Amino acid sequence: MTSPVTPYPKRSCAAGRLPCGAAAGNPGRSSSSLNPGADASPFPAPVPDSCIPGWFRRLLHKPKPRSVESSLNASRSASSSPSSSSSSAESSGASPSTSLARSVRSSPMLDINASGSARWAKSYDVCICHSEVDLELVEELVSYLEGQPESFRCFLQLRDAAPGSAVVTELCDAVQNSHCWVMLITPGFLRDPWCKYQMHQALAEAPMANGRTIPVLKDVDRKDYPKELRNLYYIYMALKENSFRQIRDTITRYLQELCRSSTSRME
Repeated sequence: MTSPVTPYPKRSCAAGRLPCGAAAGNPGRSSSSLNPGADASPFPAPVPDSCIPGWFRRLLHKPKPRSVESSLNASRSASSSPSSSSSSAESSGASPSTSLARSVRSSPMLDINASGSARWAKSYDVCICHSEVDLELVEELVSYLEGQPESFRCFLQLRDAAPGSAVVTELCDAVQNSHCWVMLITPGFLRDPWCKYQMHQALAEAPMANGRTIPVLKDVDRKDYPKELRNLYYIYMALKENSFRQIRDTITRYLQELCRSSTSRME
């Protein structure tokens, strides 16, 4: 009668300072591989919690994050829900793409034609400084500006100067009573001392005001551009229609900024 096979006794992990499941003398092999007896189990014995490091135990019990696909599905379902998209579109009266475009845009421009705007603090919106030889072109520019929806108020010297007044007085008053000054720099402008005088008066009135002094070059080389205006960008008049539109936009932009600044100071 044969005696039953007695398995090797298990050694404690703490007693032998060995990893769990490792046999003495060969720490790289488990006890089950050394004793393939009848009672040996093909599966390794469960590792007690005391032998598992704390960081690894926390990793085992850490909840799994949601997959990327499930997150995308959740976001798609939320965006396609009628309660969120249709209500916002109905309240704004526009599609989501239109609402996004409106949110990116800047705040709406102020109405410079309002009765209480700072535009009316001066008698004129723009003073046209020009030579007498360029009168025909200036009259076209004035007619264009005064015919715009903003109805710009233009000072034209031969039309608006008071008869009998001194030229110096009229030129200074035109600069002081206008928001912007258009300098039509042509060969005749460079030869006219009164044009240079009015240009200096405008620079002395507001030397650092962006958009108030608007140089416009016509038939003048860049090297002949007045040195006093070198710190200002100019409009080169190649096509008359485009240049007129640039002048209008510059005046409008300055007046809108003027009204906005005045409103913010009052608030």
